[in-house]
Amino acid sequence: MAVSMDDDVPLILTLDDSGSSASAPLDDVDREELPNENGGSYDVINDASSPAAGDCCAQQSSARHNWEMNYQEAAIYLQEGENNDKFFTHPKNAKALAAYLFAHNHLFYLMELSTALLLLLLSLCEAPAVPMLRLGIFVHATLELFALIVVVFELSMKMRWLGFQTFIRHRRTMVKTCVLFVQFIEAIVVLVRQTSHVRITRALRCIFLVDCRYCGAVRRNLRQIFQSLPPFIDILLLLLFFMVIFAILGFYLFSPNHSDPYFNTLENSLVNLFVLLTTSNFPDVMMPSYARNPWSCVFFIVYLSIELYFIMNLLLAVVFDTFNDIEKRKFKSLLLHKRTAIQHAYRLLITKQRPSGISFKHFEGLLRFYKPRMCARERYLTFKALNQSNTPLVSLKDFYNFYEVVGLKWKAKRNREHWFDDLPRTAFLIFKGINILVKSRMFQYTMYTVVAVNGIWILVETFMLQGGNFFSRNVPWSYIVFLTIYGVELLLKTTGLGPVEYLSSGWNLFDFSVTLFAFLGLMALAFNMEPFYFIVVLRPLQLLRLFKLKKRYRNVLDTMFELFPRMASLGLTLLIFYYCFAIVGMEFFAGVVYPNCCNTSTVADAYRWVNHTVGNKTVVEEGYYYLNNFDNILNSFVTLFELTVVNDWYIIMEGVTSQTTHWSRLYFMIFYIVTMVVMTIIVAFILDAFVFRMNYTRKNQDSEEDNGIVLEKEISKEEVVGIIELYKRISGASETAQLQKIVLQMDKYGQMSTVFLGRRSRTKSDLSMKMYEEEIQEWYEEHSRKEETQTPLQEPASASNSSVKPLSLRQRSQTVI
Repeated sequence: MAVSMDDDVPLILTLDDSGSSASAPLDDVDREELPNENGGSYDVINDASSPAAGDCCAQQSSARHNWEMNYQEAAIYLQEGENNDKFFTHPKNAKALAAYLFAHNHLFYLMELSTALLLLLLSLCEAPAVPMLRLGIFVHATLELFALIVVVFELSMKMRWLGFQTFIRHRRTMVKTCVLFVQFIEAIVVLVRQTSHVRITRALRCIFLVDCRYCGAVRRNLRQIFQSLPPFIDILLLLLFFMVIFAILGFYLFSPNHSDPYFNTLENSLVNLFVLLTTSNFPDVMMPSYARNPWSCVFFIVYLSIELYFIMNLLLAVVFDTFNDIEKRKFKSLLLHKRTAIQHAYRLLITKQRPSGISFKHFEGLLRFYKPRMCARERYLTFKALNQSNTPLVSLKDFYNFYEVVGLKWKAKRNREHWFDDLPRTAFLIFKGINILVKSRMFQYTMYTVVAVNGIWILVETFMLQGGNFFSRNVPWSYIVFLTIYGVELLLKTTGLGPVEYLSSGWNLFDFSVTLFAFLGLMALAFNMEPFYFIVVLRPLQLLRLFKLKKRYRNVLDTMFELFPRMASLGLTLLIFYYCFAIVGMEFFAGVVYPNCCNTSTVADAYRWVNHTVGNKTVVEEGYYYLNNFDNILNSFVTLFELTVVNDWYIIMEGVTSQTTHWSRLYFMIFYIVTMVVMTIIVAFILDAFVFRMNYTRKNQDSEEDNGIVLEKEISKEEVVGIIELYKRISGASETAQLQKIVLQMDKYGQMSTVFLGRRSRTKSDLSMKMYEEEIQEWYEEHSRKEETQTPLQEPASASNSSVKPLSLRQRSQTVI
């Protein structure tokens, strides 16, 4: 009896490499479905009713090819759902598929990222360059052309995959293409002329980084910033309106005072009130008028109360509300997008004979493309976890949980409660006592007390230190005592809980790391290794353990750790804005600021550098603000960070303005507004995340969040043996090694079944699923109604085409229901 590689005929077929319909196996071939305990099935072709051997092999080969194409396309749909890629970018033919697969691998992503970073890092070498990194014009122009040619190759692959019509519809890609064209022309001009010119367009190089696959979070941040702009601009216009009104009022009130340089013109009045909004020049801006008339302080009090304390806080509230709404809509959109992707994949995996679900064989074929590194054991456990109905097929309802289940990491559940259960009785009782000790509240609060005493001791020691060398050549006895206590604690927990259970806790990992660093610091002091003395400074990190005592502190720390990846992407977003403004600043302001450069301005003292003799001593009066310049990209980043902090930022602005024109102030004001937008988004994001977590905690007070997502599944020996047989028939014995180990383990302990635990960390999406549980059902119903309204529109077209070509001629980007 010959075993078919194919359960039965796919309901939907994709195009083969030639672009024509792949022939389906003949429907009159008799197949006998043999149910298996693994939930899947395989078919046997009866010899009595089989065609000729050659025709049968050709049909099996064709069927195998059909299913492989369906598996691959279903995996692409699921990847598009996970990455939130639009379905109109789906590859439409075999050539597009080849380009798609080439452009969707980590080597291509690394090439994309490396090229973008090379283009950005060229700003270190181009004039005005960092002195020690300066390169010749021919060298950096050649490097730029090389990087741009690589970008051309990347875009050509993207066009081959998308097709010309879809390529020009993709807005981000078209923006990248236009920037590439401009950059290419400028690089050729620089290479031909062998001299640099004003190149503000270098600020657009960051687009190449934003378009990288690894910078998807940055793109989402930029999208949220642009989506938050309309309400932000509304409040900003209100803020500027009051600023203009007060500028006019201040000009009329204070310009008669010739000793007041802040309101002598309407321009100065407007500029200084803008600076006053940041409180950088307060109370200096008020003092000349206040000295003449004390009642003038009312003007400044009213202005700050309206602008700073009311409108600025109103701005944060509006952005927070908008951000919260955007986050919810984004979650809804991604959730429904994933649901649609799952529906597309499901239609490619069901069969004509069994349209009610996906068998294990086809599910396994999907995972071979979706997660190639997943082993056979994890594929079956994933299938088992999805199959809540315990039937041979995974229904569409169960398949909707694909994204939540496929990320689980599976491990066999230990048969023993503790690691020391099999030890002799004496050793067992000793370790059992240690286990009870380290889990007791008394032990925990004793260690908290030790940590608190250690913190107070460090504080007292530091307070009593005087200037000079803080690190004694003699190791302090307190250091040895507290480190010994922490070492004993680590030893007790490791032996009582076992290394695996001990290191599975994040707080235990933190304790272990801090204790290890403290030990390294002790070695540095004991052996006088001065370069490593900085490790000793990490000792106070032990105090963070005290925050475990209060639930609110735990929520704050958990939120902080959850936010860290997103905060990193927000930080990168801010750096991208920095890069754009740094390039513009270097092009216009490089070399304009130097010592004694601003003697005619109101901030001359900040830039003054004078040597004069007082008695027998030479005194240097040095204003350090000349160091805040745009002479190279590194200095520009430091200067922009100082402008972000806004403390005395107007001194930098006025210094540059005195050496250029008054229009230079626009650069600094626009930068402040842009950073205010980004920083407000960051604050709104932190508030949203913390409020969301607190609301979730109140709603799910009994849930254990620290353990993440845990799923338990039991598989029998018969199931494993059935799966092994199936794999041997499909792909040989190469993938059955881990399954064989499970059988051997069961035989060793005389078990008929084994329990596996699937774990993964809890994500913001999981929390959102819990928070919006009731609304999600409404979203699903609304989504289903929209699909039902679209289905009648597709059915007449399908009916009219059915007489022209069979169902198997479905284009790859279409969906057939």
